[in-house]
Amino acid sequence: MPATTSCSLSFDLSSVPVTIKGFTQRRWRVTDLTPGDAGPWCLGLQLLMTERAAYRFNLDSSTPRLFLRAGDSDAPEPCPSAITASQEVAAAWMDGEQRVLEVAMPLAIQAWIEAYLARYGEAPPESRKKKRQGAGRARELQP
Repeated sequence: MPATTSCSLSFDLSSVPVTIKGFTQRRWRVTDLTPGDAGPWCLGLQLLMTERAAYRFNLDSSTPRLFLRAGDSDAPEPCPSAITASQEVAAAWMDGEQRVLEVAMPLAIQAWIEAYLARYGEAPPESRKKKRQGAGRARELQP
């Protein structure tokens, strides 16, 4: 059973000027996201077995999203280098001070991820280890 599977996604980036408290900056967004490699930018969306729970969480949300790592957060222009369907991976990128853009996940990609989860199974539920009885409790002192 393969641990990963991938597909190519093409997209473009656009920006709009936004003024906040007197400062103007450009807000970037992903546009024209489609399966294939015909766009100005192309990245491979790779699904990993270890991220199955994150994919399910994303798919079960009201608006499933894809997350695009686009270079350093303080860089003037985005430089796309990776794409994921895992909010956990995107959060790790942001913790590393990377710019992360998000876009609505196309229905075709949602169906592809659902098929992946159906074929390889949902992630096993995380279980907590049982402590021995009484562990972690203060002992009662007898007078």
